[in-house]
Amino acid sequence: MEPLQHDRSYGELDQVMRAYLGQPADDTDDEPAAALQAYLRHTWHTRPWALATAERQLREYARNPPGRLRHELGEFYPVPDTGVPGPGVQAWLLRLAGHIARSVTEGAVPPPGVPQTHWEWHARFPELAQLLGGWFSQDMPDEFDDHDAALADYLSGTAPALVARLAGELHELLALTLSEADLNLAAATLGLEVQPPPPYTPAAWLAHLATVLTAAAGGAAGAS
Repeated sequence: MEPLQHDRSYGELDQVMRAYLGQPADDTDDEPAAALQAYLRHTWHTRPWALATAERQLREYARNPPGRLRHELGEFYPVPDTGVPGPGVQAWLLRLAGHIARSVTEGAVPPPGVPQTHWEWHARFPELAQLLGGWFSQDMPDEFDDHDAALADYLSGTAPALVARLAGELHELLALTLSEADLNLAAATLGLEVQPPPPYTPAAWLAHLATVLTAAAGGAAGAS
């Protein structure tokens, strides 16, 4: 399927489905599941206009599921396995569309808060997930001499605007004022698989990174 065709027909439906990966699809008529709550919370505060698209694409897919010919041509979106039995998928998609429509028509904007699912953490902190998962995974000791070398490698190949975005994401994460244990879990969820360099705790190291990256972004802006 061509990318434009996919996005026009299924792009936002795909975002909703991704929010359910690894999460129970236990929505009821009265209460959306944690996965849909996470999607609503993040989308309301970043791309509120996309909610109407999600609601429409969910309804259209549920009411007109791809038939045999579209399957043979590859012109369809394969709904991932979310644990919902096959015969119940259409009703489930309509239930999700109803929750989204109700949220929009009633103006029920979820308050901002700490991300609650793996999808929401990565959707809210994408550049931080890129750094931690790409440069501070379990392979880091085999690729770099130390944490500073890994960070220098990231900075050498990353546009200054993205470095500034990463610094902002770090400050936003620290502003959530999580406990040390919850911050450790958040960093692990975002891809961190190595211990911070001594004598830093994870919280202190992330604060150190925020300072270094803010200075790097400011220096790049001044040089330009």
